[in-house]
Amino acid sequence: MILQDKIVLITGGASGIGEACAQVYAKQGATVAVIDKDAAALQRLQEQMGTPHIFLTADLNSGASIQQAIDRVLQTYGRLDAIHNNAGVASPSKPLHDTTEEEWQLVMNVNVRGIYYTTRYGIAALRASRGCILNTSSMVGDIGQENHAAYAGSKGAVNALTKAMALDYAADGIRVNAVAPAGVWTPMLRRWSSEQPEPARIAQYLDGIHALGYCPEADEIADVCAFLLSEQARFITGCIMPVSGGAELGYKHTL
Repeated sequence: MILQDKIVLITGGASGIGEACAQVYAKQGATVAVIDKDAAALQRLQEQMGTPHIFLTADLNSGASIQQAIDRVLQTYGRLDAIHNNAGVASPSKPLHDTTEEEWQLVMNVNVRGIYYTTRYGIAALRASRGCILNTSSMVGDIGQENHAAYAGSKGAVNALTKAMALDYAADGIRVNAVAPAGVWTPMLRRWSSEQPEPARIAQYLDGIHALGYCPEADEIADVCAFLLSEQARFITGCIMPVSGGAELGYKHTL
């Protein structure tokens, strides 16, 4: 129970990695405030998790919406111990010159601007609790990815922000870290894989890019996230933690 009695807010928490994190945080003793734009997914998760957790519909493109959600958390629990900026957009699958302005803005608004809003409106509460911030990044923010220029660029920004924020808030006792997976089996990835001409080869490829030999489930990422939010990681800040099964290491024969 490494998060016993902690109040944790997570964005994009109703599906994929976010849902796994919300479930793991609760199992580790935390009370979780889940923010997501998908009301139906939030309702399903609420039916699974129940009280004392709360489930809030909010728009990461709107500062007022995020401020309202954080105010609701503080009104409900009286404090906030951690913010996990997990919500993300991976599309479009395009090089930069083919990316429309609307696509570019959506990726940057959700993946980067969302961190700005939760930090701006949550920092006072985190200073009071000497809490922590966790950002969901990706290995592509460091190594790049073909035909995902906006996404890779946004995750590079997340990595730089994580380090800058760690320095800015260290004096307040606030730790700021990021978790950087490679591939992760989420409902979205499974759906995408099933739509490909040869789904079995896609699955084989996703297993093969990880040195440990398989593409992980979301709970394997969530366990590391729980550690980074816990007192067990109390002397870790500014870290971009790879949870990648060695996907970024050296040359590997994947055929």
